Amino acid sequence: MFSTEYYYLVAGLREWTLESDTKGFDVREIVDEILAELSKSDREAVKLLYAYYDCENVIAYHAKRERHNALGNLTRAEIEDIFTSRNYGLLPKSVAKVVRYFNEKDDEEQDEEMVIADSFERALFEAYYNDLAESKCSFLKAWGEFDRNLRNIAAALAARESGRSVADVVVGGGDVVEQLKHSSAADFGLRGELQYIDAVIAAVSDEKNIVEKERKIDRVRESYAWEIAVFDFFNINFILSYLVRVSIVARWMLLSPEVGREMLDRLMGDLDAKDLVKNK
Repeated sequence: MFSTEYYYLVAGLREWTLESDTKGFDVREIVDEILAELSKSDREAVKLLYAYYDCENVIAYHAKRERHNALGNLTRAEIEDIFTSRNYGLLPKSVAKVVRYFNEKDDEEQDEEMVIADSFERALFEAYYNDLAESKCSFLKAWGEFDRNLRNIAAALAARESGRSVADVVVGGGDVVEQLKHSSAADFGLRGELQYIDAVIAAVSDEKNIVEKERKIDRVRESYAWEIAVFDFFNINFILSYLVRVSIVARWMLLSPEVGREMLDRLMGDLDAKDLVKNK
């Protein structure tokens, strides 16, 4: 099966610039314009990537918090409709099953055979990463495994430092999770398995400045998103890699505009699409 090549869409990505007052950089607008140019299956891949924010918004709604991340695919009203009208089809398959389970917990016809974590948040993100793992998109598979590992490592380090049980904070299963749960080594015995383990440990354990800590972790994300799509310059894998990095920039525009501009400059430096198109 051949992937769709988006030569002119990728070439156009270079046009996104940031003025000193952040005018012109609207991540939601960037996402929507890219979606309009993609095939149906590739649009679904982008929506699955951004379903992470839907999970955040579902968790916020379930906890009766007002916070809503606009990067999600669904509006606040649609999130409410999922719970009130049981419109679970708006969510990815595994995520939908978890929301249904918790939303209909007291119903007599509830699926008793479904094995699920007690924590709604942990169960929801475990389901989300399952959906990524089952995707036909190679970027989503690789990104899901990486992102889950990174977040689990960060959570395990924080739990170890505070004296909490690592088993209570990690999401999902597999060899890495088992290492995090049972290893007493400083690197959880993962140095030979995960190339980014040292960078994550340095960010979480060695860095005391919270802003710098978050910045270093996002640098790991940024680097890995580029790395796993470095040979896919014009297909959906590159588009997804770009969107991951754009979303990181957007986050830092809120946290620290200076860091955001630095990350945007680096993102733009990675793109040389117009010259590549000319050579085709």
